[in-house]
Amino acid sequence: TWYGMIICLGIILAFSYFCWRAMKEGIIFDTLLDYALITVPTAIVGARLYYIIFNPEGYDTLYDIIAVWNGGIAIYGGIIGGALAVFLVSKFKKINFFTIADALMPGVMLGQLIGRWGNFMNGEAFGGVTTLPWRMRLCNHLTDYQTIDVHPTFLYESLWNLLGFALINVFYKKRKFRGEVMLWYFAWYGLGRFFIENLRTDSLYLGNTNIRVSALLGLVCFVLALPVIIIGRVRHAKLCKEGIWEKDAIADFGLVFGLKKAEEKSREEMMEFLTSMISTDGIEAAQKDKNSSEEVEVETETETEAEMQKSTETAEENKETTTTAAITAVLAQRGLA
Repeated sequence: TWYGMIICLGIILAFSYFCWRAMKEGIIFDTLLDYALITVPTAIVGARLYYIIFNPEGYDTLYDIIAVWNGGIAIYGGIIGGALAVFLVSKFKKINFFTIADALMPGVMLGQLIGRWGNFMNGEAFGGVTTLPWRMRLCNHLTDYQTIDVHPTFLYESLWNLLGFALINVFYKKRKFRGEVMLWYFAWYGLGRFFIENLRTDSLYLGNTNIRVSALLGLVCFVLALPVIIIGRVRHAKLCKEGIWEKDAIADFGLVFGLKKAEEKSREEMMEFLTSMISTDGIEAAQKDKNSSEEVEVETETETEAEMQKSTETAEENKETTTTAAITAVLAQRGLA
């Protein structure tokens, strides 16, 4: 029960963070809700399937397969499933995938650092025996009900993600191209997971080898993401030096890596622009314009009414003057003036 509640809390906070970041990019809440309704279930399914694929024993019935509340999900499977869903939804809605990924991945890290405490409540995801001062004492079915002191690897990963989450938010505005924050996540989390995974006693292995799947993926993510980040920032600086791009502007991923020419605007960029036009700020601005127009119309109508009234009064005064002059003329003719 506690496991499921903590995982749900992590998902809620991750989505809240995602909304906060994405709405700053001009993406409306309804669109973000569409992402969540498709991505969250897909990520859970991916996390479960990943775990079962590499650890098929004990999953003989449908209930065993769907009982995620008993544990048995893998974050990399969730990331793979979630990333696929985000990519497809972005394609369908014609929104830049890297813009969404940058807003989402720090939220994923937030969800992970909270979700690891679900492992603590289940007494799982721990490391080998240790005598370190911060060791965790366990006695459950995973230890054959023997009391042992182990590495609290769930805590290591939670703290590593907390530090990464803080650093990403500090440097978020320093990104140079769309997709860079996503790469920060993969590099940071991959590096930490590589070392932490090698301390665990419940790792998933690649076939009959001694290769820990998550440690291998973590290392691959770090090795691939880090040079891409460096190359991207170097190419961004080059574009700025050549006058193609402004120094403080966030460049498109395709532009930085030569997949798109500087003068071209992708359909995704155009849709982002249109989306921002109907964002909350855009709606508020439109409302202000409407109110201003109504005020101008009211003022115009008031001025028109005043002018008409003035014209009427002038006409009446002229009429009275004319009438008086006519009467005076008649009396003068009759010698009565």
